[in-house]
Amino acid sequence: MRERRKKPVIVSVSRRCDVPAFQGQWFMEQLRRGAVEVRNPFRPGQSRQVGLRRGEVDAFVFWSRDPRPFLRHLPEVERGGHPYYFLLTVTGYPRFLEPAVPGVDEAVSFFRELAARCTRRRVVWRYDPVLFTPELDSRFHSDNFSRLAGLLAPFAFRAIVSFFDPYRKALRRLRKAGIDGEAAAGTTGQHRDLLARFAASAADAGLEIQTCAETVDSPVVPRGKCIDDALLNDRFGLELPYRKDPAQRRLCLCQQSVDIGAYGACGHGCLYCYAR
Repeated sequence: MRERRKKPVIVSVSRRCDVPAFQGQWFMEQLRRGAVEVRNPFRPGQSRQVGLRRGEVDAFVFWSRDPRPFLRHLPEVERGGHPYYFLLTVTGYPRFLEPAVPGVDEAVSFFRELAARCTRRRVVWRYDPVLFTPELDSRFHSDNFSRLAGLLAPFAFRAIVSFFDPYRKALRRLRKAGIDGEAAAGTTGQHRDLLARFAASAADAGLEIQTCAETVDSPVVPRGKCIDDALLNDRFGLELPYRKDPAQRRLCLCQQSVDIGAYGACGHGCLYCYAR
């Protein structure tokens, strides 16, 4: 049994870009090399090497809207003994908001394929972000979440919900498309009401549910973590101590991780995305 390091290392792949969809081959090349150079997104002249060998990394967490290009690489990841799980975003929004993401039927198909490979206990569905427009009102979200929960619950064990945050670049894009970005964030009352409806739909479908970095207190939906030390400990028999990630927002409860992606490299084109 190897000696434990004082600080666990979880590699996030990636909040900044959909690496499984667009850069899977690049990731595998870094994995075979045993290290990756990560640039500071706010100071591009600064970079550091992050080791990727099994003795240097406790687990990978893959974020994606379309993991299909990466599925062929999973056998190699597994042969290396690397624990991992997936965070998969599916919202079912209109094309003008999400011009290049897979449709819901495609998403159900790759959820099924991924769950068959690694079990639904390592697949998390993200309904994120929840944003409000005249077409996407509370009734829409209630019905849409319920429909998606019924379709995806056989292949995922948890739903994570997060409301739109009005980042400057996203606001500019939404305004250009004729959408009131400030109103898109919704109100505390809207959030609390929707969370109660989401909780009921999740319970009916057999899904756990939690929020991500939200101010609203809900009696039925607990605050949770996308990068979750408890999930990793439970699934893989690890003993990772919890440490809140200091690089994330104050309300984010995620376990500390190292993100190896780069902003501006995603091809999905979502108008509300903060990472474009």
